[in-house]
Amino acid sequence: MIDDRDLQFPIHKNAFVAQLCDRRFGIGADGLILLQPHTELRFFMKYYNADGNESSMCGNGGRCIAAFAAQLDVAQETTKFMAVDGPHDAIIHNVENNSRFVKLKMKSVDAVDRKLANTFVLNTGSPHYVQFIEDNLLEMDVVTEAKKIRYNDEFAAVGINVNFVTVTSEASIAIRTYERGVEDETLSCGTGVTAAAISLCLLKKLPSGHYIISVRVMGGELKVSYDYDENTRSFNNIWLQGPATFVYQGFIEI
Repeated sequence: MIDDRDLQFPIHKNAFVAQLCDRRFGIGADGLILLQPHTELRFFMKYYNADGNESSMCGNGGRCIAAFAAQLDVAQETTKFMAVDGPHDAIIHNVENNSRFVKLKMKSVDAVDRKLANTFVLNTGSPHYVQFIEDNLLEMDVVTEAKKIRYNDEFAAVGINVNFVTVTSEASIAIRTYERGVEDETLSCGTGVTAAAISLCLLKKLPSGHYIISVRVMGGELKVSYDYDENTRSFNNIWLQGPATFVYQGFIEI
């Protein structure tokens, strides 16, 4: 997460971004986010995957950059910023010195492709493949199984994030996610969590209404709330919410 309000970061040096994200020869990260100025909103979120390429929306990144902006006094308790998929509202609450609770409004979803009875493909700012399973999620070889999907003929060219999900109660799920661009499993994917929570509504054939889904990721707990319209099969007023904790800061020559 870099404060780039002076626009000094070399944004076209993809190899350099990948080097910074390298866990052995760089800082180490699943991605890199720049906080840049915007002419109309509080700031612009520019996101790169760990492979160095600029990518689609990162949900947890959106929550974290909102907390980062608050730390820099760029954002207050409520703010609005621009990302690659459009504007996002954020509500930021201080929890303690190093942690904030952030609610991020996600883009509406009006198209979900049901591949199989337990499998859905949708875009929540990034493209996601969601498969509900009954096997032991923790014992699953996620990387091997996800690569079979991510690199098949349908998705290989553009890539897709792959999520394996188990239903743990009426309004809660557990998820593990393989992210394109990282090309590995990550501890939490905000757009993936959102995609899975939305897919649960269709899996269970729920009626129109307001829903709050608890989601256990490998890195902790998140919640997704949304309004579902059964007639149009659309999802609106979608909020991804959870903690964003400041870990450390440092300097590196570029």
